Formats: sequence, structure tokens, C-alpha cells
Amino acid sequence: MTGLQDRPGLGIFLRVLSGVMFTGMFVCIKAVSDTVPVGQSIFFRSLFALIPIVIFLAIRREFPQGLATRRPLGHLLRSGLGAAAMFFSFSAVAFLPVAEATLLVQLSPIFMAVGGVLLLGEKFSLYRMGAIALALAGMAVLVVPQLGAGSGDGRLLGYALGTAGALLTAGALLTIRHISRTETAGAIAFYFIVVSSLAGLATWPLGWAELTDTEFALLVLSGLFGGAGHIAMTLAFRYAEVSKLAPFEYVALVWPIAADWVLFGIPISGGFLLALPLMLAGVALASLEGRRFKRPLRR
Repeated sequence: MTGLQDRPGLGIFLRVLSGVMFTGMFVCIKAVSDTVPVGQSIFFRSLFALIPIVIFLAIRREFPQGLATRRPLGHLLRSGLGAAAMFFSFSAVAFLPVAEATLLVQLSPIFMAVGGVLLLGEKFSLYRMGAIALALAGMAVLVVPQLGAGSGDGRLLGYALGTAGALLTAGALLTIRHISRTETAGAIAFYFIVVSSLAGLATWPLGWAELTDTEFALLVLSGLFGGAGHIAMTLAFRYAEVSKLAPFEYVALVWPIAADWVLFGIPISGGFLLALPLMLAGVALASLEGRRFKRPLRR
């Protein structure tokens, strides 16, 4: 299945479903963050994400033949950036509500827009200028009150970690833009998960926690949710244009807000409510700008 298939209803449903899946992943990671090291969480999340992705590739008859690659170094760079992004994002969720950690992940399209100008020589358009301005305003709304209140709860560190994770995610996505001319989406996803698993496993000598049955189950679920969310997101952008999916970024934030309130007893902060429309409006502008690159990448 190649190219964009115009089924916007299905694309929107899959985008909303991916938001539910990724929220479930972050909830599981946050639930064990006090006792389970980040590297250990990443190992289990990546290992069990292989299950839905390999099943999906097998159904599409892309496993294992679809894993052949002509750009191993490109996969290594993309996977390394993605694994590092996961380390930062999972560290951030230990200090932040799930909703705020998820919102920071949404900054990656804006960093992509900046990276396209600095690294790929793309035009610095009004779309990009507006996206950056809105994102900076949203970040200011979140961060400035914390500067006045002090950072004893670690929230400022969480913002820094989450922003770094979004920056690294943008680097990974820019790499995907480059290698996707010759590499399949299945191969890109598979090698990323393998490298992430190995990166997590490399932290074993630093000390892993002895897991309870509940912690093990949550880590398994984080992988299943993450893998399923990746599949749903990939298919969403195959069935619907970015401009049609952009408004549903707001819907995707409903689930982490509900998770914070119901599962962790964390109320919605005024700063988050003010930052939300600013940052997501910036994401929407950056996504609309990204439509210009869709046609040249089709084969």
C-alpha cells in the first residue's frame, strides 16, 4: 500500500485512536517511573512494541522481506535519534503531568520546520515564522510562572527534558524524510525499535529494578500501546492529509488530561490551558507547511 488514499474519516479515526494508544503508553511509564529506571522502561517498551508491529508487517506481507535496506547508516542515525528522544521524553513524564509531557512532544513539527531551514536549505516562510512565534509564546506561558515559583517539584527539569525529547524527535523525523525515498515505513519502524531495545538493554549494568507483577504488566502494556499507536499514526497520515488531521491534535490532548485527573489526581493547571491553544496552533501551522514536501516524496 503506497501513496495517500483519500479516506479522511478513517484517517481521523486512526489519529484519535493513536492518541489513546500513546496516552496509555505514557500512563504506564509514569505509573512505574518512581521505581523503574528509564533505560529499563525503554527496553520493555521497545521489546513488546515489536509484537504489534511484526504482526502488522506480516499481515501486509512485508516481513521479513520488507526489512531489506539500502541505507543502514540512515536507519542507524534515525534510530539513534529516536532512542535518545525516548530517553528524554520518558524522563520528562516522571516530573510532569502526562498532559504536559504529551504537549511537549507535539513541538517536534515546529523543530522540524526550523531544521528544514537550517539543515535542508528550505525557505523560511510566514508559516514557519508564525509556528515558531506561537510555540515560543506557549512555552513562555508554561515556564515563566515556574521561574517565579521555584523549581522544587522538578517541573522545570521536566520541561527541559521534554523539549529536548521533542528536538531529538524532530531530528529523527527529518532523517525519515530523507531515507523514506528508498526505505519502507515498516523497515524504519522495525529498526528503530530494535535499536531502542538495545539502547535500553545497555543500561542494565547501571542497575535495574526487580519488577513486581504489576510493574511488569504495565511495562508490557506500554510496549503494546506504543507499537499499536505507531501503526495507527502511520496509517492515519496515509488515509488523510495533514491539514485534515491537524485539528484533531486537540482531541489527542483530551486523553492525557483525563488520565491526569482520573488516574493520578492531577488537576489541569491554568498555564497548561493557556499554552495549549498557542502551541497546538503553532503545530498546525508547521504541519500545513509540511504539505509542500508531500508530493516530491511520492513514488
